[in-house]
Amino acid sequence: MTPEQMEERDVVEFVDDEGNTLLLEVMDYFFYNGEEFAALCDANEEENDSEDAPVYIMKINAFTDENGEELEEFVPPEEELMEKLIQIVNTRFGEGDDDEDEEE
Repeated sequence: MTPEQMEERDVVEFVDDEGNTLLLEVMDYFFYNGEEFAALCDANEEENDSEDAPVYIMKINAFTDENGEELEEFVPPEEELMEKLIQIVNTRFGEGDDDEDEEE
């Protein structure tokens, strides 16, 4: 995947604890209690609509670097927030599924 394709699809590169590179695509951004979060999925998966595809939730910290460039840092949210964030993500993505079921 080229850098242009990554930027067009809103793909973020992460490195796990073992040094493996993960490419995750932002599925949605949302706010909770004044903080911004993102729901992400594996950018390399052919079919991310699958119920089995893992979804990652990350908190977004915006900051300005020493050159004045605005950057975003994706960090895991606090554990006590995870249950509520999972409910929000399930509701946001569940709404689209309900609409499709009603049309069939």
